[in-house]
Amino acid sequence: MNKTILAAFALGTLGFAGIVAQGEPVGRPAPEFTQTRPEAWINSPPLTLQKLRGNVVLLDVWAFECWNCYRSFPWLLAVEQRYAPRGLKVVGIHSPELPAEHDRARLVRKIGEYGLKHPIMIDDDFAYFRSLDNRAWPAYYLIDKRGVIRYRFYGETHQGDARAQEIEGAIARLTSEQ
Repeated sequence: MNKTILAAFALGTLGFAGIVAQGEPVGRPAPEFTQTRPEAWINSPPLTLQKLRGNVVLLDVWAFECWNCYRSFPWLLAVEQRYAPRGLKVVGIHSPELPAEHDRARLVRKIGEYGLKHPIMIDDDFAYFRSLDNRAWPAYYLIDKRGVIRYRFYGETHQGDARAQEIEGAIARLTSEQ
């Protein structure tokens, strides 16, 4: 094990499977959504990032059988409600990890069960997952008002935990920018 990884473990900065748990600055334009067919979107007609310009966007990359994902939904729903008046838009990216998660009818039922009302793009072919260079579920990407990914976070998140505080601090900063 190299010294950087060993030091990160000692400091508690690595999450599960060595994935960085703290927010990583990114600074590149967000890739355009890869699904444009109406049937590839739930709770919304197909969106474009251009239509979302001027808002801070929180992308939530998840899969419906991922317990780290659905255990994070109470926090995500609270953040969405708290920051929507400040211009935050949440967009879910459902990238199925398991074969059963490709079943659209099951996905729709799970979305209802979890109480998700925000737009969700079905990323069955992993095109968007790959375009983000994503590595885990759940993953959160914060896109600024100009369409630039400013931060990425990985892992289960709960109200008041360190990751939630970090993400919410970043949302507050980005929604305050001109």
